[in-house]
Amino acid sequence: MTTFLITLNGIRDSLKELDTWLFLKINTRLTNSVLDSIYPWWRESITWVPLYIFLATLVAINFGKKLWPWLLFAVFTITLADQVSSTFIKHYFERLRPCNDSVLQFKMRLLLQACGSGYSFTSSHATNHFAMAMFFSQTIKSIIGKYHKWLFVWAASVAYGQIYVGVHYPFDVLCGAIFGCLIGYTVALFYNKKIGPLSAIEIQAI
Repeated sequence: MTTFLITLNGIRDSLKELDTWLFLKINTRLTNSVLDSIYPWWRESITWVPLYIFLATLVAINFGKKLWPWLLFAVFTITLADQVSSTFIKHYFERLRPCNDSVLQFKMRLLLQACGSGYSFTSSHATNHFAMAMFFSQTIKSIIGKYHKWLFVWAASVAYGQIYVGVHYPFDVLCGAIFGCLIGYTVALFYNKKIGPLSAIEIQAI
């Protein structure tokens, strides 16, 4: 039992070292002035309001009255993802953000005005955006076709920004993305079963 615990602690410490090394690599070395100016606002939720309006418009045109239950499920998805990450996971692990670490904060760059008092694991930005990307992908794929894959590129770019600006470790973002996808997929599965996306034939008939 003792040997197992020692091995487990060794693996945990190795993962933490790798996580810190990769964080500093992204935050201090894989940088340029263009990304420095883009990422602080790229990661903001308000930046993507036009995207949400555009997707809602597509749903309204193609789904008709199904817009309202779709919006309800979309709001439920983001609320569930945010609560799981911010209320449960973060307060369970209580991992400090890198910009609040007493040693690391002097080795990194913080591109925001404040670090924030919340915990680091998991990244709520990653959880929320991947949950929405998965929900959108699984419910409106019949409308946007192959472009649904770009929703995950969008989510990944926002999540990457959390590392770049200095408020999250890569492992925070990775786990947040996984949790977000699971939540988004589960809600979308329930939505498709109870409401159902329009088929290509139905869309053409509108």
